[in-house]
Amino acid sequence: MNGMQEDTLALLPEMLLLAGAIVALLAGSFLPRHRQWVATLLAAVAVGASGLAALAAAGGAARTIYESSYAVDVATTATRIIVAIAALLSLALARPRITGSPRETEFAVLVLLASLGTVVLAGAAELLVLAVGYLLASIPLYALAGWGRDARGAEAALKLYLLGALLGITMLLGIAVLFGVGGGTTYAALAAGLPGAPAAAVALGVVATLAGLLFKIGAVPAHFWVPDAVDGATTPAAAFLTTVPKIGGLVAAYRLLVTVPDTVVDWRLLVALLAVASITLGNLAAFTQDRPRRLLAYSTVSQVGYLLMAVAVAGRSEQALAALLFYLAAYAVTNLGAFAVVGALPQHDTLDAYRGLGRRRPALIGALLVCLLGLVGTPPTAVFVGKLTVFSATWDGGMQWLVVVAAINTVASLYYYLRWLAPAFARETASAATGSDGPGGTAVLAAIDTRWATATALVAAVLALALGIAAGPLLEGFAP
Repeated sequence: MNGMQEDTLALLPEMLLLAGAIVALLAGSFLPRHRQWVATLLAAVAVGASGLAALAAAGGAARTIYESSYAVDVATTATRIIVAIAALLSLALARPRITGSPRETEFAVLVLLASLGTVVLAGAAELLVLAVGYLLASIPLYALAGWGRDARGAEAALKLYLLGALLGITMLLGIAVLFGVGGGTTYAALAAGLPGAPAAAVALGVVATLAGLLFKIGAVPAHFWVPDAVDGATTPAAAFLTTVPKIGGLVAAYRLLVTVPDTVVDWRLLVALLAVASITLGNLAAFTQDRPRRLLAYSTVSQVGYLLMAVAVAGRSEQALAALLFYLAAYAVTNLGAFAVVGALPQHDTLDAYRGLGRRRPALIGALLVCLLGLVGTPPTAVFVGKLTVFSATWDGGMQWLVVVAAINTVASLYYYLRWLAPAFARETASAATGSDGPGGTAVLAAIDTRWATATALVAAVLALALGIAAGPLLEGFAP
């Protein structure tokens, strides 16, 4: 009985997210529309409590629970905390957009369920739990993408669903193959059984399983949903879609692949090539974008490539896991900060529409400056430290060529981020731009109170700088 209680308490952060989703859903079902904010508040409290519970449990001994099906270690703990922070920022960003909507509770509950699925995905140490985490992290995202209930949102949700369903089935095929040749579904059993399995079958299982995770993180070649989903969804939903799922997907890929012997299947080269393709394609596609959200969409594809570099050297470099986790934390706050700026300026739908805003909205454009230069990897931002540690881990892991390619792409990426910043600091013109972010078009956007989005952008920019300054202790804490 005591052992069962210990196992149950080990899942307290996950249980708080689930309980919060249930309580918020029930509360929203009985509250009038003008009091739906109570359900959102309950969801935010649950997310915060989950993060605090994870923080309180940090530093404990790494272990697996429930018949070695779920890992409670530094990677799971870091994921819990990062997801909690990202979910809170997403709820704050969404506050003005969902206030007064009959689906306000729906948005908050979907954020909680997707966050829960992300954490389960990261902590999975068994193939069937991995599949459950994938589904739980995917299904709420389909609804979030179409939350605006307009034509663009419906298209975004449909594209996200179709690709997610296809690659989800592919992932289940891979899981079945790995189970068949590995003699078990736990990662411990796979580590023992795969070295003697046929290489072709192992390769099929790894590639098929990895396909589902590539969809979650938005990496090439499963990235096709990213630009259209980001452009069609509401800004808060787009920010969440491009941030939180990546956290669980990348940690899950790291945890799974490190159990596969690279002497049987050279998965390291495959991941390295996927990283190069994601970085390069994301950068090239972002060069010609004139809309901030599509630019950020392709930016997220390139950022995933840098993160995959740490996965490519999993188990070969001692810095790999710490570098991955820190980069994920840095990317989460920085990417959400950039989207928050877009949410605070909903009618500025093109890069040129930001012209002159540096004088009229200096604090907000300052936050944009921090976030965009942070995504490039400019000191002293957190992404700079994340890239530096990832590059160092990749170099130590014997993939120097990958570091060179990534460094060249990093310099090239400065171009399209400056294309956004340059108009903001230029002299203002008389031209004005309008945009759309759901039903009602410009009229709806004009009525949105952007103070929450502005505050979210400023908080995220401060966090991006603070994480960079405090990188040393955090990297030590993320070390396995």
